Amino acid sequence: ILTDDRTAFENMVRLTEKFAGIIQVDVMDGKLVPSKSISPADVGSVTTAVYAEAHLMVEEPLEWIAAFKSFGARRVLFHYEMRDKDFGRVIGAIRDAGMEPGLVVNPDTSLAEFARFVPLVDMVLFMSVYPGFYGAPFVPKVLDKIKDFRLHFPNTVTSIDGGVKVDNIKEIAATGVHQICVGSAILKADDPEAAWKKLQNIVNT
Repeated sequence: ILTDDRTAFENMVRLTEKFAGIIQVDVMDGKLVPSKSISPADVGSVTTAVYAEAHLMVEEPLEWIAAFKSFGARRVLFHYEMRDKDFGRVIGAIRDAGMEPGLVVNPDTSLAEFARFVPLVDMVLFMSVYPGFYGAPFVPKVLDKIKDFRLHFPNTVTSIDGGVKVDNIKEIAATGVHQICVGSAILKADDPEAAWKKLQNIVNT
C-alpha cells in the first residue's frame, strides 16, 4: 500500500484486509526517495488486525515506530541506504516496541555492503525497482542477488518488492524468496482480489 492521501490509505487497508494475509505499508519522506507519502499521524489514525509490516523509505525511521505500533504492524523494515547508519539503535527501538526488524536493500546495494547487518535482523527485503514511485520498472539483476544471498544466509527470511507482474512472478518465485510484495498489479487492477488470486495461483502451480 502506497499513497499520499489518508483517506485512500484507509480505503486500501480495508480493501486488502478482505483477501490478503499480509499487508505491507510503504511510507516515504521525500528525502531518502524523491516522493512523499502519508504522515506518521495518518498511519497511527488507522488500525488493522491483519498481519502488517511497515516499509520505511525514510531517513529517520525512529519517527515512525510508534505510529506503526498503533496501526498494528508486526514488522518494521528500514533501508540500509538511510543517512543515519546507527542500525543498532533502530533495531533496538523496533524490538522494544514489540515488532520485528527487517533490512531493505536497493538494487545497486551489494551483498558485501550489508552482509554484516544480516544477523541483527529478522528478514531482508530486496528492492527490485529503484524505490519511490508506484509501478516503477522491474530490475532483473536483483534475482541473482537473492540467489547469492540465500547461499550465504539460507536461514534468513527473504522478501522482494517492486515491479512484480503476472509475467515475471514465476521467475521471481523460483529464486526461493519467501515473500513477494505486489502493489500496483493488485491495487490498480479492476478487481484487486481476482488479481491477487491469479498471482497466487501462478506461484503455487
